[in-house]
Amino acid sequence: MQLAFGSAVLLLLLSGLAAHDAVARLRSAQRWVSHTRDVQSALADLNNVATRAGRSRTRYVDTGDDAFLQEYLTAAADISPKLKQLAELTTDNPDQQENSAHLLDITNRRLSLLNGSVQLKRSGPDDPVQQAQLRQQIIDISAEADLLVQKMQELEQRLLDERREHSERWFRITAYILSAAYLLTLGLFAFHYWLMNAELGAREQAEASLRALSVRLLELQDEERRRFSRELHDSLGQYLVGVKMNLTMLGNSIPVNALVSESMKLLDEAMTETRTISHLLHPPLLDETGFASAARWYVEGFAARSGIPTRLDLPEDLGRLPEPVELALFRVLQESLTNVHRHAKSPKADVSLRVFKDEVVLRIRDYGKGIPAEVLDRFRQNREHGGVGLAGMRERIHELGGEVEMNSDSHGTQILVKIPRSERRNILEVSAD
Repeated sequence: MQLAFGSAVLLLLLSGLAAHDAVARLRSAQRWVSHTRDVQSALADLNNVATRAGRSRTRYVDTGDDAFLQEYLTAAADISPKLKQLAELTTDNPDQQENSAHLLDITNRRLSLLNGSVQLKRSGPDDPVQQAQLRQQIIDISAEADLLVQKMQELEQRLLDERREHSERWFRITAYILSAAYLLTLGLFAFHYWLMNAELGAREQAEASLRALSVRLLELQDEERRRFSRELHDSLGQYLVGVKMNLTMLGNSIPVNALVSESMKLLDEAMTETRTISHLLHPPLLDETGFASAARWYVEGFAARSGIPTRLDLPEDLGRLPEPVELALFRVLQESLTNVHRHAKSPKADVSLRVFKDEVVLRIRDYGKGIPAEVLDRFRQNREHGGVGLAGMRERIHELGGEVEMNSDSHGTQILVKIPRSERRNILEVSAD
């Protein structure tokens, strides 16, 4: 995936460089096309000015009208700048530079003849013979200039065609480069997107498998607690009852003995502790009468053991809930109150249960110092958990399609658990594999 993304980025950079080079060459080709047109325009302007000067000279010689003389002088004055401009434009082309120098010589000779004809007219009486000679020389040199201008125009036209073709070729190359780069980059990004989706799918599958394993471990833990609780009650409990019966018989057969009385007292405490541990592991009331009875028994015992007054608010007609829901609610209650006793330093606690049409909502609140911000953030962002208890709590509820909300500040902590009343699950059970 990283290789595909890196290749796409590298291709974008290379295509950008290639496109930049192609665009630079295209702009250069377009400048040369524009330059060629400037040379053609300069040749046309020079030819027009020279033609206008020759026409004005002819009209002045034929009519003697000073208006035509002024036109001639204006046109003749424009010839030199036009020649200079043409010379500057053709410095890049040796052939045209040579032609431009030749044209300069021809034009100067032509201009000299035109000036001679005009001066002859202005100097005195007409001299038809000399004017005719000058006219013929002007015609001859004008024809030579026209041929040279035509030659230069044809050469510039060939250059224009070549440069236009060069410009169009670079335009096509630029378009091909950009199109190919776009398609290849699009393909690489699509491949990267496919790889990323595949990786995300694999990660989600791994997370689902891990969650399924976690849930299965919790189920095995519950089964082990139930078995261990039963073993404590049925096996060790019976042994303790037998010992108590023997001590009772012993106490009845001998005078009052302090050691026997002390042993009876310790045995009663051991039996009580064994019964409490057995019920904490898995209260039989949870299986026999449901969550309401188990919750009342646990809350009363928690308040007595911890010294934390705990108020329990349950619906009077709660009835039975699905077994997985009852077990999850009891484990959340157990874990939450254990955390209150161990960490919260709360003077009291509140527990309430509300049953709605589609879901069951359990709320547990304390009034202690609150949960550290970093632990709460990790819990909310579903990152590494601050403790096994919180992780197990979330996995139990998530298994049943529910959710856990935890809010905490310096005034205490509230845990809100919502579980659908149905027994649907969000993940596949490992036991089904």
